[in-house]
Amino acid sequence: MKRIRCGVIGLGWFGEHHVDTLQQLPLVELAAVCTRTESRLKEVAGKYGVPKAYTDYKELLADKSIDMVSVVTHIKEHLAPTVDALAAGKHVFLEKPMADSMEDCDRIIAAAAKAGTCFMVGHICRFDTVYALAKEEIQAGNLGTILSMHARRNLAKWITPSHLKKISALFGDGVHDLDLMLWYSGAKPKSVYAQSLNTRPELPNDDLGWAMFRLDSGAIAVIENVWCLPENAPFAIDARMEIIGTKGAIYIDNSGTGYTVLKKEGLSYPQSTYWPKVHGLRRGFLKEELDYFTRCIAEGRKPTVITPQESRLVVQAMKTAERSAKENRAIAWD
Repeated sequence: MKRIRCGVIGLGWFGEHHVDTLQQLPLVELAAVCTRTESRLKEVAGKYGVPKAYTDYKELLADKSIDMVSVVTHIKEHLAPTVDALAAGKHVFLEKPMADSMEDCDRIIAAAAKAGTCFMVGHICRFDTVYALAKEEIQAGNLGTILSMHARRNLAKWITPSHLKKISALFGDGVHDLDLMLWYSGAKPKSVYAQSLNTRPELPNDDLGWAMFRLDSGAIAVIENVWCLPENAPFAIDARMEIIGTKGAIYIDNSGTGYTVLKKEGLSYPQSTYWPKVHGLRRGFLKEELDYFTRCIAEGRKPTVITPQESRLVVQAMKTAERSAKENRAIAWD
C-alpha cells in the first residue's frame, strides 16, 4: 500500500506531538514540517529527521507529493492554512476547536465540501476509551433518557499561561466535554448561562469558567473549567464526568488517579493516556485518533466518528457561553 505523505503546519508543543506521533504510524511517511520560526523549524526537523522544512505553509502546499496536512496552529490562525490546504486537494486533520468564529467555521466547512477530500477536526476525547465506552452504553439504551450531565476539566495554573494568551479556559477545554455531551444525548443546545473569572489580569483570557446549557431534549448540561488550580495540584488534567439518565448513570474519573507517583516533591497523577511515550514510542489516544484518520484516507472513506457540522455546533455553543459570561445574562438561540 502506498504510504500517505504528510506535512505538519504549526510546531508548538502540541505540533511536535503530532510530528512524533505521525512519524510512527505505519501508513504515514512524514515528509514535511512548517513553522515561521526558523530556529524551531530546524530543531524539530532535525530531531525527527523530516526531509523538508518550510517557514511558509504555502510552499509546503505547493508540493504535489504531499497527500495530507495536520494543522496545529493557534486557533486564530486555523482558517487560512486549512482552507488553502483543502483548495490544494490535501486531506486535512485540524486540531480543535475548528475556528474562533462561526464565519470561519462556515468557510472551512464549505472548503471541505468543495474539496471532497478527507477532513476532520481533532476532538481527541471521542477516541478516549472510557468516553467511547460510555457512548456505547448510552446507545444501547442502558441509561434511558439522559436528564443531567456535569463535567469538569481543570488544570494547575502553571500549565496554562501560554494557552490563556490565545483562548479562554471555558472555550479551550469546554469544547471537549460539551462535544461529548451533545454526542451522548444527540441533542442541541437551546440556551446557556455562564460565568467566568480572570484571576490573573496580566493574561488576556479568563482562566475560570462555568456554563449551564439547556438542551432541546430537556436535559441540563454543566461545564466546569478551572485553569487556575494551585501550583502544587497533583493532576495533569483533573477530568471527570457524571451522566444521569432515567434508567441508569455513568461516572467517569479520567483524572489519572489510576497511575499515582509519589516523589519528594509530593504526590502526582501524571498524564498517561492521551500522548505518553513508552519504550521510546508514542502511545495513547492521539495516536489512535491520527491512525483512524489516516486509515480513512487509505480506505477512501470519510471520517464518521465526528463530522464537521458537529465540530461547528460545539464552537457555536461555547462562543455563546463566552458571550453569556461577558454580558452576565442567559442567552437563548434557535
